[in-house]
Amino acid sequence: MAGLASVLVGPAVVAQNDAQGEITIPENIKIFTENNPNLRRATAVVNGSVVTGTDVDHRLALILAANENKVSEEERARLRLQVLRNLIDETLQIQAAAAADIQVRQEEIDQTYARVAAQNFGQNPGAMDDYLQRVGSSPASLKRQIRGELSWQRLLSRNVAPFVNVSEDEVREVMNRLEAAKGTDEYRIGEIYLAANQEDQQQVLENARRIVDQLRQGGSFVAYARQYSQASTAAVGGDLGWIRLAQLPNELAQVASDLDTGQLVGPVAVPGGFSIIYMIDRRKVLTADPRDAVLALKQVSISFPSGTSEAQATAKAKTFAQAMAGAKGCGAVDEVAAKLGAQVVANDQVRARDLPGPLQNAVLSLNVGETSPPFGSISEGVRVLMLCGRDDAVSASGPNFEQLMSQLEDDRINKRAQMYLRDLRRDAVIEYN
Repeated sequence: MAGLASVLVGPAVVAQNDAQGEITIPENIKIFTENNPNLRRATAVVNGSVVTGTDVDHRLALILAANENKVSEEERARLRLQVLRNLIDETLQIQAAAAADIQVRQEEIDQTYARVAAQNFGQNPGAMDDYLQRVGSSPASLKRQIRGELSWQRLLSRNVAPFVNVSEDEVREVMNRLEAAKGTDEYRIGEIYLAANQEDQQQVLENARRIVDQLRQGGSFVAYARQYSQASTAAVGGDLGWIRLAQLPNELAQVASDLDTGQLVGPVAVPGGFSIIYMIDRRKVLTADPRDAVLALKQVSISFPSGTSEAQATAKAKTFAQAMAGAKGCGAVDEVAAKLGAQVVANDQVRARDLPGPLQNAVLSLNVGETSPPFGSISEGVRVLMLCGRDDAVSASGPNFEQLMSQLEDDRINKRAQMYLRDLRRDAVIEYN
């Protein structure tokens, strides 16, 4: 073993796995040299491909930006090590795809980059370039991550997916269970899964606890899931989608049932490691949810001059709210707003679910033409929402046969993908500098 120059004789501890060799470690050992992998510089050569310190710095900057740089120095050092491991895995995935003659064209990467810029950041590629450089990252770093994800997806599609089979009877069984569960709770859960074995179980548990501490201090669950989770859902920020508790391991189902939206729990011991789960949302199976209603809203807002006191802002907000309450519907609101010097923004495709929690119930209780209570702050101004129309959600029919089959196939592909990556790591030649 690396770092063990010699050992003292003592009772042996044996780590054994079926069909694999025994790793025998004496119980009483003495370390003669300092060879702490945590002290290595963040560079590596993976089967001849170089991962530089700059690569690590740029990828780390993305995580720090997602967490608004609210990360301790100790956590930052741990993040660097995790980023290096992720980059090594990413390199192995790209290499495996290339060895299988799978190519990802630069135009495809650029198109995905533009889509990420628009969907996740509301920016065009040029503005995205500036943003990445401003936070200490680079377009090249994000594009490398995109290349890795596309390469791996295509490799799995060719070498794994064709050999995964789900029978029609299995799908029908799941559909019958769904119908039987109509009206019961369904959950949208985020998960960070960390694999562990007997040798590293305590270390992985401690790492999981540190991640939980960071998340409870305001860290981004999506960012941590992308960098730490060893499940295939890491690419989508750990989002498991809508599931029922019966679809979760018993250990997770027991704790998830008690979670409210926005709550976090973990680490929870599960077969093969530990999980941290976050309750994104919950609803009733095959039942219409009022929060899925699509609303037509007009937002009317006023701002406060610099130096406005709290008392002045409260008085102005009260006058504003009274004027809006007397606006007599969406047809007249623009005229009333103009007299107040207020700004009006209209949107007829707002899902109630997408509104902040405190506003959801307030808006859903409105009749057409009524306004919400005023909300805001002195720095951002005060606004109200007027309901101009509402399309209520219809009863959910649930996933169809093809969607369920696809979900079951994806689950099995994900399990094989983890085994595939494990084999790539085992066979890799990696040099640390």
